[in-house]
Amino acid sequence: MKVSLTLHEEPCDWADLIADLDRYVSQLTAEWTDRVPGEGLGAALLSRVVGSSAGLLLTAHSSEGDDSPGTRMGYCVVVPLEDPLTGMETPFIAALEVDRNYRHRGLARSMVDAVIAEMKRRGHPELAARAGHNDDALISMGERWGFVRSHDVMFLQP
Repeated sequence: MKVSLTLHEEPCDWADLIADLDRYVSQLTAEWTDRVPGEGLGAALLSRVVGSSAGLLLTAHSSEGDDSPGTRMGYCVVVPLEDPLTGMETPFIAALEVDRNYRHRGLARSMVDAVIAEMKRRGHPELAARAGHNDDALISMGERWGFVRSHDVMFLQP
């Protein structure tokens, strides 16, 4: 499997990605709340990438051998997460998705490794992500990749 990872420095033709992100946000939100997310969240998420050293979009495409990208196999959207006390920004993986036809081949790990390297280059030594407290598979994967649990967030629900 030949894969090309592309770091998008500027907004590009993101229309199909925005639709995928809208679906991603809806599915993810449904895992922890009955509330329906608003409209346009994919575009809003991508808008947070632009203009911050703690934000980026990385896409993975099959390599076709020429200069044109092949099928998009996955994406990673990193946005700045601002600490409410200090105002410091930490890069936060808001969306990491691999097309189900390409899973279990190390693509997600390759994308995260590329994000880590780019964030370090930009002066951000830390990278944050979230996992549901009962998502043992995701937590285990994150720990294997070097992430550590920190700062549990508690919610008061009606």
